[in-house]
Amino acid sequence: MTVPQAADAARRARIPAHVTFFLVVAALLAVAAFATHSAVEVYEAVAAGDGIEAIDQPVLHAAVDARGPGWTDVAVALTGMAGRIGTPLLGVVALVLFTWHRRDWTPTVLLLTGLLGSLCLTVVGKRITDRVRPPREFMLPPYETSPSFPSGHTLNTTVLAVLVAYLAVITARHVIARWATIGLCTADPMCVGLSRVYLGAHWATDVLAGLLVGAAWACSVVLAHRIWVQVRHREKHAVDPAGPHEGGPGATAVTTTP
Repeated sequence: MTVPQAADAARRARIPAHVTFFLVVAALLAVAAFATHSAVEVYEAVAAGDGIEAIDQPVLHAAVDARGPGWTDVAVALTGMAGRIGTPLLGVVALVLFTWHRRDWTPTVLLLTGLLGSLCLTVVGKRITDRVRPPREFMLPPYETSPSFPSGHTLNTTVLAVLVAYLAVITARHVIARWATIGLCTADPMCVGLSRVYLGAHWATDVLAGLLVGAAWACSVVLAHRIWVQVRHREKHAVDPAGPHEGGPGATAVTTTP
């Protein structure tokens, strides 16, 4: 079912747009949780076939061999930026900036929904796998003891980056600003993931899972918002078949907010 078809179905069922948004988010969160569980099953199957020795250990050894004082400082900074304090702080900064620019609730709804969902997926993944982190002799501080799979730093950073990029696309008026934000948001999760392997805090497959699950969940939130926009557009069109007047509040769908 496409976004317009889902929007038409919600409108015919007379489901309010904001209820549609949260129903879609709840359904997609369940799908993402199932996908996380499936990823765990795949990981266990790979690990049972000596997958760790074939993938994770060589990558970790290569990261250890590549260590140097300058790179270590960069990796520690990236890890701090994507940690328990850094990610929420960056999320608040993005929320304030986009809310100030847009004057609506879209950034608040998208960022809170995305980051709370990513936190749930991180906790679920870690509790299901309870995977041991790389040996302490390969780690650099700050040391961590929580389960290794998936990489929470990578997953949460990916979700934040995708949502910030989406907000930039539907908010920024200048093409250069949009593409600069997209480029930065594409590089940031990858750099954070590399820093986690570099510091010996995660196996490479932990980071890969964080990137994939985070991207899937963030895209789910974006999809829910697009369905909400379509529902609102059809509701307004049903009331006023002539459509929104030029320059009016509904003149462009991308600025409509949940």
